[in-house]
Amino acid sequence: MPVSAPSPPRLLHSPFIHRPINFTPSSFSAKNLRSPATTTTSYPRIKAELDPNTVVAISVGVASVALGIGIPVFYETQIDNASKRENTQPCFPCNGTGAQKCRLCVGSGNVTVELGGGEKEVSNCINCDGAGSLTCTTCQGSGVQPRYLDRREFKDDD
Repeated sequence: MPVSAPSPPRLLHSPFIHRPINFTPSSFSAKNLRSPATTTTSYPRIKAELDPNTVVAISVGVASVALGIGIPVFYETQIDNASKRENTQPCFPCNGTGAQKCRLCVGSGNVTVELGGGEKEVSNCINCDGAGSLTCTTCQGSGVQPRYLDRREFKDDD
């Protein structure tokens, strides 16, 4: 059986590697795989070519994920902190009284209607039933300014 001469080393080429890797069948022998400390193998550097559009896309993606997680967490902590504090701020529309002047009778409780011929008819206001004031719709009569989320009524409309 004739013995052939060893073949010359083959080179592996890749656009991501700066220099070609020398590949020989003897470099992957069992002896070399068991004792890597005895060999002085230099590993190739991998070059990453990123164009500016790729960098921008990755940055926007990371920022979007961070904001998508961070904003709800921020609001949850603010809601928790606000619920621990006592709310003593007086209501803006009613100045803390819990009642607002009726807009139809302007607080008098009576509505005056001018009829023809100089006649006037005075009757009780149908909006406030003659009281002259209505319960404040912002604070629901408590006189305390509600917090932002307390003003909303959340309904499950499903």
